[in-house]
Amino acid sequence: MNSAVEKEDDGGAMRSFTGIGNQALSLICFAIAVLHIYVAFDPIFSELERNALHFAGFAALAAVLYPIKRASTAGLVFDLIFAVLVAASAIYLSLAENAIYDRGVKLAPLDWAAACICILGAIELTRRLTGFIIPALIIIALSYVAFWGKYIGGVFAFPGLKVETVVFRSIFGDDAMFGSIARISSTYVFLFIIFGAFLLRSGAGEFVINLARAVAGRMVGGPGIVAVIASGLTGTISGSAVANTASTGVITIPLMKRAGFKPKFAGGVEAAASTGGQLMPPIMGAGAFVMAAFTQIPYEKIVAVAALPALLYFLSVAFFVRIEARRENLPPMPSEGQTMRSAFAEGGASFVIPIGVLIGLLVSGFTPTYAAVFGICAVVASSWLTRNPMGPKAVFEALVMGSKGMVLTAVLLCSVGLVVNVIATAGIGNTFSLMIAGWSGGNILVAIILVALASLILGMGLPVTAAYIVLATLSAPALAGMISDQFVIDQLAAGNLPETAKAILLFGVPEQAELLAREMTRAEASDLVRTLPLEIAGPLRDMVVPPEVATTAILSAHMIIFWLSQDSNVTPPVALAAFTAAAIAKAPAMATGVASWKLAKGLYIVPVLFAYTPLLSGDWPAMVQVFLFAVVGVYALSAMLQGCMERPFGPVMRALSAAAGFACLWPEALMINIIGAVAVLALLAFNIRSAGPQEPAAVEG
Repeated sequence: MNSAVEKEDDGGAMRSFTGIGNQALSLICFAIAVLHIYVAFDPIFSELERNALHFAGFAALAAVLYPIKRASTAGLVFDLIFAVLVAASAIYLSLAENAIYDRGVKLAPLDWAAACICILGAIELTRRLTGFIIPALIIIALSYVAFWGKYIGGVFAFPGLKVETVVFRSIFGDDAMFGSIARISSTYVFLFIIFGAFLLRSGAGEFVINLARAVAGRMVGGPGIVAVIASGLTGTISGSAVANTASTGVITIPLMKRAGFKPKFAGGVEAAASTGGQLMPPIMGAGAFVMAAFTQIPYEKIVAVAALPALLYFLSVAFFVRIEARRENLPPMPSEGQTMRSAFAEGGASFVIPIGVLIGLLVSGFTPTYAAVFGICAVVASSWLTRNPMGPKAVFEALVMGSKGMVLTAVLLCSVGLVVNVIATAGIGNTFSLMIAGWSGGNILVAIILVALASLILGMGLPVTAAYIVLATLSAPALAGMISDQFVIDQLAAGNLPETAKAILLFGVPEQAELLAREMTRAEASDLVRTLPLEIAGPLRDMVVPPEVATTAILSAHMIIFWLSQDSNVTPPVALAAFTAAAIAKAPAMATGVASWKLAKGLYIVPVLFAYTPLLSGDWPAMVQVFLFAVVGVYALSAMLQGCMERPFGPVMRALSAAAGFACLWPEALMINIIGAVAVLALLAFNIRSAGPQEPAAVEG
């Protein structure tokens, strides 16, 4: 079995195989994919057994593909033994659960050995795949509940659990290694990864590039807008910012450079646009499935309301591209003969039909699991309408590609369950939420800034999915509560509280009896609600806030955190998507990272709209209204940051553009929104007329 080592974008050094070794590895990947697809239709295993098998298979692949030591036969032998031990331990534990319960939740020596191998294996494999941050978090979390939690004072003091209890809960707990997050990984996530692999193997990636070039190739800044469109469409396939950057960037970044964009800007555009791939329904990386599990909101509802915000993000990047092209006076690219008709003729069926089938099934009420499997079948069938029909060999290759592409995500999601289980066991999430509520003084904007800072720090060491899971577990309850409180404040200011709710208020804050007896302003109502103790605020919320408003608040809180967690792709010093783009653009990595971070500012603007507007409410007329004004507002803010609309302008125009942009985004104020939009359009008209025609800048071939 010959092996060599090469670099992989998402993980560490990756071992490659040739000959019999490669064939054996491909067969194992094929078997893992087929087993997951079969179990999706015929659940022959219990949930615990399925999740343990899922971890076992991908842990074995991770141990073999990501070596402990480079180019070493001894290292390969060790990794093979390690792979067998971890996989066998996971499978054994899934079969030993009943026996452990029969013994009164007592672990036998073999149980101890298997559990320790599983946990240590998860820590080591996560280190190989993602670095030291997550393993360190796992070790700190497990040792906290077992040893040192009882020695710290204050709100984070924990009396401690027996080591046996910690080990048992780490394996069999609802949120543990084989618990709820592993369930998401073994069902929705892996099947959609396979679906994406089939789309890529069918040639859908080439169609996406060709379509984007046909639509935007000849516009001002066209190559950059091609990158935005291509990355948005590719995001429906991959759900990975790094994979998105690597696949589309090799085409779009040279196009942008040829059009005259600076290399660091070209790389930044691709990284920022590719980051939006994880915001683009229907896949949205693994985050949409984790969000559905956390919030108990149907997946199909999440992806439906996520569409307009994702489009707004891509428009924000496209605005930066066009404005930069105007600022640098870059001419449109010459036509290369690609048209929408030719793009669809060459490969449109392999993309449009499967995506249409997938969305149609989700809208019709099918589970995401069934929709993904039928979508895979639709890819194979529709490929025969293109120039790249998928036969048995192509199907085999797509299944192998899907399994290899799932290794990092599967190991990460199962391993991070060890941290989430501790957070749930020790109640750290509630404590941290109370701290955020206290630090912010009940102010949602301040709370979002605090979460953004935490995301910025976590994003330097954690992958996006892990950052979202940790932040959501810690801070989502606080954000959701503060968003729900806006409804309570409105009802209190309008005098619409039911008598029972008023009685609860009087009981909680009897010193405010005089204020409660008269009409109060919204500011007074806001100050009153923000000062309520938790034991009063919680029951009051439950009594006053309708279920649909509470659901929107929960979804908004999680979506805020999910969007902010994407910043890890474009935030130096660890910005994987930006550094991948920098390598393609042959530009300085840090300069490209800074450019992509600036271009991705929609990651901060849109979450504020989630908190203060009905952008995620499911009320489509209200959502569209917010979206349209936000488009104009984001354009104005982009122009302010770049100092240009259709022509460069100075500080006064920047200030006016900023004011008009913020007016467009101002929540629950239609007249202010209209005034802001009119002001932006007036500034644009003035900007166009205030300067004469410019000669296009010369562009080197």
